[in-house]
Amino acid sequence: MIRVLLADDSFLTLSILKDLISQDPQIEVIGEAHDGRQAVEMVKLLHPDLLIMDVMMPIMDGLAAVQEIMKICALPILILSADSAASDQSNTFNAIRLGALDVMRKPEGLSGAAWNAFASGLLEQIHTLSRVRVIHHFRSPRKSPVVTTPRVFAATRHSIVAIGASTGGPKVVMKILKDLALDLNVGIVIVQHIASGFAAGFAEWLNNESAYTVRLAKDGNVLERGLALVAPSDQHMEVRAGRIFLTNAPQVNGCRPSIDTLFHSLARENAPAVVAALLTGMGKDGAEGLLALKEGGAFTIAQDEATCAVYGMPKVAVELGGVREVHPATKIAAAITRQFK
Repeated sequence: MIRVLLADDSFLTLSILKDLISQDPQIEVIGEAHDGRQAVEMVKLLHPDLLIMDVMMPIMDGLAAVQEIMKICALPILILSADSAASDQSNTFNAIRLGALDVMRKPEGLSGAAWNAFASGLLEQIHTLSRVRVIHHFRSPRKSPVVTTPRVFAATRHSIVAIGASTGGPKVVMKILKDLALDLNVGIVIVQHIASGFAAGFAEWLNNESAYTVRLAKDGNVLERGLALVAPSDQHMEVRAGRIFLTNAPQVNGCRPSIDTLFHSLARENAPAVVAALLTGMGKDGAEGLLALKEGGAFTIAQDEATCAVYGMPKVAVELGGVREVHPATKIAAAITRQFK
């Protein structure tokens, strides 16, 4: 049985969530908090498997609550946000920076296709996130990073960094961008699996947190030095002739945008120009694309198991033989940088 604690200052929202969750016999709501302080106290008392919470709450807001919970009794946290504008989502992503795992938007109605998508998505997220091993802080391993293949490959001038991530990925992507120097003469493309409507806010958050200019990708964008482009919600992103090409093609590996779609396009475009990193996430999206990049001459990196929230996509990539080096989250930026020196 998955034990869930809810935290929201809206009694209506709590009632709706309880009714929805009750549809799954494997999930039990064990408590309801109406402000951040109460959420902290109930977490200490009840030790839930997952906390689902709002950010904007009285007495103690969600940011302070997440920070305190991660210090005293860390557990998986899913943020439910009513914010729709990218400019209003900074609190949501700051909650992720402080330790929350993922975000979903609160439903605007109680019927129709949007509600059905939210309901099924929430139940799926509960099952997924409740199993995640929460990482308090990124830790460097005692041993040297694992090198999966000899570092002997054709000398090329890399010009593109490609990053793919899913569950637990936002703060790792942010860490990488913050640690990458601007003088690498590189353009960056990012696919992050995230709830619909949050890609623009994610790009703005990265833009504010790092020295790079980060934008939501648009059709026809050109890859430029010092610019990072984030795939929009519900659109695949490819690189063709040095430009961004967006498409509404069917999902790949159950995802749109798909990391595999981006990686395969780069493999066809100019693999030797690419340094690609596949980060934490469930499933296998990006693994085959990373293999195609490696076989084409790209330098490929996977996040290690110890620092992954979910060691799914990188694990499959390693098993397929598509990874040149494996590194913890804190060392990925340095591994990328070495390919430009």
